[in-house]
Amino acid sequence: MPRRITVVTAVHAPSAHFLPDAYASLCRQELPAGWDWHWVVQEDGHSDEVAPHVPDDARVTFRQGRPGGPGVARTMALAHADGAYVKILDADDQLPPGTLVRDLAALEADRTLGWATSRALDLLPDGSTVGFPGDPAPGPVERGAVLDFWTAHDYRAQVHPATLFVRRGLLLALGGWMALPASEDTGLLLALNATSRGWFSSEVGLLYRKWPGQATGQASHTDAAERDARMTVVAARARELASFNWRYTATD
Repeated sequence: MPRRITVVTAVHAPSAHFLPDAYASLCRQELPAGWDWHWVVQEDGHSDEVAPHVPDDARVTFRQGRPGGPGVARTMALAHADGAYVKILDADDQLPPGTLVRDLAALEADRTLGWATSRALDLLPDGSTVGFPGDPAPGPVERGAVLDFWTAHDYRAQVHPATLFVRRGLLLALGGWMALPASEDTGLLLALNATSRGWFSSEVGLLYRKWPGQATGQASHTDAAERDARMTVVAARARELASFNWRYTATD
């Protein structure tokens, strides 16, 4: 398999103008000799508003499709994931320098790790950043630890799903992202942790942009009835996977 990291980005028209910033953050990444990255940008829909913001770079693949939400767009992007690892980068977010090399080093050093996450900072409209309290200690995240914490803390995980770096084979085996209108990335994170150990880096690995148009800031995202339904199916999936007692170890 190519020594490549596929960076997957779901985008829709309102967030497309942030793509150049995401691209610039990718270009600042340094990887070990022999490794490269491939950025797959998948529009959630089919418009004329996204393509003008996609960089002209041979390392960038742009595709469009039927609208279905960010989880569907990311899963469709996996058709073009041709490397050993997949990294998530939302269209409006940025990767600080050093993020990819740290994620890669963690998983290359330990074949029992299926995924990695890192510290995230909110990037505010004025350019300042704000951290999150309660980050776990850096190092391994044991199987089941994310579900236990998430259940005990009002459905908030101790690691941020938007920072995810994952082995491509494991991601495909779990079916990609959940078919949910939101929390699809949390559902994937819990499924990954139900089947494999992970890693947390205390170095900042994501600048999570806060802006008025982001999907998680809309009223529909916090609708109580829908949120309860999402959390129910996310937890049920993770518990069922854990009950199989399947322990993932990379073999490639």
